[in-house]
This record gives sequence, structure tokens and C-alpha cells, in this order.
Amino acid sequence: MSDNRHFFSRFATSVADLSGKPTTFVAAVVVVLAWAIAGPFFGFSDTWELVINTGTTIITFLMVFVLQNSQNRDGKAMQAKLDELILASKARNEYVGIEKLDEKELKSLIKSLDEAAKDSGLNSRQGHSG
Repeated sequence: MSDNRHFFSRFATSVADLSGKPTTFVAAVVVVLAWAIAGPFFGFSDTWELVINTGTTIITFLMVFVLQNSQNRDGKAMQAKLDELILASKARNEYVGIEKLDEKELKSLIKSLDEAAKDSGLNSRQGHSG
């Protein structure tokens, strides 16, 4: 099972990297243009339309899982890095793991941080929406 997860992680990373390249976008545009140019030859039939609809639906459906996997791993890696910085600095260690708080607890924490920033004369959180 671990080998399958490792394979999928590597696969998801590769696909996410590839999907974000300009050449991939150009290839997709070329496919759509080829499909559009083929329209008159197929009489703009239902089958002609079904080809692009089916293809794009399948690709979109699969990409959701691939990109979500990649984004989840990126988020966890970022959280681990931030936790390490907190632990290595003079910051308060109770901030490690706050991403697991529920929405109400997180909003309360943000409010108290905003108030502390105002009290100390810091305006770095000014305009924060939450």
C-alpha cells in the first residue's frame, strides 16, 4: 500500500508540474483548434461535440484528484516548515498545529492577534479579512 501511495504522490507531482507548463497550455489550445477545424468535416454532429465534451470532462475529473493530492502535500510541507520555524525561534510554541483548530477558534485567535498588533503599534495585519 505504501508503494502505491508513493507512486501516486510522484505521479501527482509530475502531472501537476506538467499541467502548469506553457507548452501544456499550447497543446490544449492546439487540440481544441483541431477539434473546431474538424467540425465542418463532421457536419458539427452530436458525435463531434461529444468527443470534446467527453475528453474535457474526463481530464477535468482526473485532474481534480491529482491536483488536490499535490496541494495537500504542499500544504502539509508548508505547515511543517512553519512549525519548525516556530520551534526554532522565540515565537510561542502553542502556535504549532493551529491549522487543526476549527473555524471559530481560528477566528478568535486571529482577533486576539489583531488586537495585540494594534496594542504594540504594528499595522501588519491591517486590512485582514476574516
